[in-house]
Amino acid sequence: MKKIIFTLALTTLVGGATLSSCQSSATKVKNAEKTLQKADSNVVVAKANLNATRQDSVAEYQAFKKTSEERISANEKSITDFKAKMANDKKEFKAKNEKHLTSLEQKNNDMKMRLENYKDEGQIKWLTFKNGFNRDMDKLGNDIKNFSVKIVK
Repeated sequence: MKKIIFTLALTTLVGGATLSSCQSSATKVKNAEKTLQKADSNVVVAKANLNATRQDSVAEYQAFKKTSEERISANEKSITDFKAKMANDKKEFKAKNEKHLTSLEQKNNDMKMRLENYKDEGQIKWLTFKNGFNRDMDKLGNDIKNFSVKIVK
């Protein structure tokens, strides 16, 4: 008899707990709608952040490109000035200097092509490109400055 009463009490307790913990389908739908609204608002915020990041990246690239093009133009002007100065040099000195100047001019043209051919492939590749390009432009600028000092006469 004790087993029957214990079993009946346990069954009643488990059944009551199960019924009281169940949600109605209307409550489940409302909860699902709230979750969906939160997810939708998160998507909207994420899209806005993505658009802002893209605009920042484009603006940063445009500023970098403009600055780099100015540096390349300054290099071209320096090379042209050197060519004009060398016009009156003796043949033997002129040949040595022209060879070096042609090399500098080629490097400058290569930098120009690198800048024009860059394609956006993500933030990490952008930073790698930017750092490498700036390093190479600095080296080229130093080479051009040093050329004016090292002109063989």
